[in-house]
Order: sequence, then C-alpha cells, then structure tokens
Amino acid sequence: MIPLGVYALNRFKELRLKAGLTQKALADVLGVERSSIVKYETGKNGPSAEILQKLADYYGVSTDFLLGRESTTPSIPKPTGGVWIPVLGEIAAGIPIEAVTDIIDYEEIPEAMARDGEYFALKIKGGSMEPRMLEGDVVIVRKQSMVDTGDIAVVLVNGDSATVKKVKIMPEGIMLIPLNPAYETMFYPKEDVERLPVQILGKVVELRGKF
Repeated sequence: MIPLGVYALNRFKELRLKAGLTQKALADVLGVERSSIVKYETGKNGPSAEILQKLADYYGVSTDFLLGRESTTPSIPKPTGGVWIPVLGEIAAGIPIEAVTDIIDYEEIPEAMARDGEYFALKIKGGSMEPRMLEGDVVIVRKQSMVDTGDIAVVLVNGDSATVKKVKIMPEGIMLIPLNPAYETMFYPKEDVERLPVQILGKVVELRGKF
C-alpha cells in the first residue's frame, strides 16, 4: 500500500466531495469496500498502485497530485457536475430504497434536482412501456409514496420486483397501465392495495435511453 501524507488525505476527500460522491459510490466505482475509502481518507491505509491510478484516471488528475507531490494545484473540473444516484436492478418488498444492495450502476443528476428531494434510478425490464421506454433504459425516480393520476410511477406489487407503469388513482382502487397495448392493464381494488400491498415507491421524472 502507498503511504499517504496530509496533503494526499485532503485531496482524496476533496476530490470525492467535488464529484458529489458518497464513500459507498466511490467504492463501487473502484471495486473496493467502503471501509477502504474510509482508510484512504483517514490515512489508516493507502491504496494500491492500481487503485491509485484508477482514482487519477477517474478524476482526470495525476497520481503525483493525489499523493501531494505537486506543489501547484491544477484546476480540477468537477468530474460529474452533479450528484450521483444509484441505478437499482431489483427492489424487493420490505427493504427501504436506501438499503437496497442490488446497485448495478450510477447516474448523475443536477445538484438543483438533488436538493428537491430523494432520488434513485431504476433499469427498465421487459417491454410493457414500449415504445416510450425500452428494455435497458434507465428512469430517474423521485422517492414519494403518492402520485397523481396520469403520472408514471415505480410501484411494488405483492413483494415482486418493482414495475414501472402509468398510474390511475380511483376511489375504488388503483390501475397500473402499460404503454404497450400488447400488455394488459392491472387493476387492484382498495382491499388488495392494503393486503398485498400495492406500494408506490416514487414518480418517474426523467427517462434516459441507453444504446
């Protein structure tokens, strides 16, 4: 492991904060445990030469800068210009969004958006929302337990993986409407909403197509 001086410690943390990354998010980028990032930033352990180079490449700086060997501080552009949020592969019943470990990627959202609420992203599976949303696309979701009729939402039904559907709220229940006419609309009466339950996890606010 590479020993770190006080300047290196400051720069490790400074660059991470400039990128809007949590320690866990950076750990996932580097393929290490969060505890490793804590050790790098506190000086308990330094990174390997391979991890140091990954950090330098990711931030667009030299390894000498990371290690505090450069006397002049280069102008460091913010790598993302925003805040990283996790892209979730699966969401299961009873697990809070912030506790989901099936993180398959990260997406960037603007800082102004991040200040407006809690966000996560979800990868689209299946073809029920075609042609607007294709399998593999990613939706940005504002975490909230209620939406309006006509909104597209992430909904958890009966403990299965979350589904993305257009929502119609009615006094007698809730309707989940696919955009693809080849798929059937799902209706859940009030008693099923409470019994299963049918749980709204958030409102889809943005679609990011993937190629």
